[in-house]
Amino acid sequence: MEQHAGLVCRGINNIYTVEEKDVSYLCRIKGKQLSQITDEYNPLAVGDMVSFVPTNANEGLILDRLPRRNSFQRWNAKGGCNQTVVANMDLIVCVTSADTPPFRPRFIDRVIACCQDVDVMIVMNKCDFLLTEDEFERFKLYKTLGYKVLGVSAKTGENIEKLYQELEGKTVAFIGQSGVGKSTLINTLLGSDQRTSEVCEKYNRGRHTTNHSLLISGPTFTVVDTPGVREIQVPHRDKAALQKAFVEFARYAEHCEYEMCLHQDEPGCKVKEAVEADEIHYDRYESYLRMLASLDDKTPVWAGKSDRSNSWRTRMDKDESEEY
Repeated sequence: MEQHAGLVCRGINNIYTVEEKDVSYLCRIKGKQLSQITDEYNPLAVGDMVSFVPTNANEGLILDRLPRRNSFQRWNAKGGCNQTVVANMDLIVCVTSADTPPFRPRFIDRVIACCQDVDVMIVMNKCDFLLTEDEFERFKLYKTLGYKVLGVSAKTGENIEKLYQELEGKTVAFIGQSGVGKSTLINTLLGSDQRTSEVCEKYNRGRHTTNHSLLISGPTFTVVDTPGVREIQVPHRDKAALQKAFVEFARYAEHCEYEMCLHQDEPGCKVKEAVEADEIHYDRYESYLRMLASLDDKTPVWAGKSDRSNSWRTRMDKDESEEY
């Protein structure tokens, strides 16, 4: 049978919606497992290109995942391995909010650390609420570090046109905590009708509304709405790779006494000296240290299933007590 190439637009219960030239197919993986995919929670993500063979006018079998140019990955504690949320994006839009839920810059830091070879834009929704002086300083820091930042309000329409212009011609994924208004922003931008819900007043946290990633085509750009989360854990990979998410470290790290310095307790660490001299923001450094420590807590993918289960319970107890 002739092989086709298509785009994964949705995946639920191992059934993937694959589009090719405006024709959609409901596909399963042939043999239930892709041979070249190992040590990942999910073999495919929204945004992946795949080769498949149609079995009838509306269904098909996926044979292979084509090479990715980038991805957004997080650690899946339940599965004990990395999970790809979206792939092959032109931009990741990290949506945060000024209030309900409150601004949490360490969550933004983790989103940046989960991005592999893809640009990040930081959008502050509900900008009609005022930030404290410290919160505004922390938000403004991202612009100083070279990230595009924008304050918008889906409620009042403030800067929605500017956001629209930033997204034109791109395929983008919206990532954020539950309740920050990702789906509401998408509805405003595209005139779509993604289901939304109010924030839980008791805990000032969002309720999950989007329960799976969904690719939505607009008139001038394509957007992926992803499920909201209350916290996010960085993927398990080389510790040195984590430093790429902290661009302000680079100019100091090259002068550290040890070539493989992780900027913890090593003598002659220039990054730590820069923190002490207020040349690197202390809270960004603390954010880095917490992520670094979390990599030590993760169970390796080669560990036994029972070990992963026990480790997962320990991590969840710890993570629930931390606020990002």
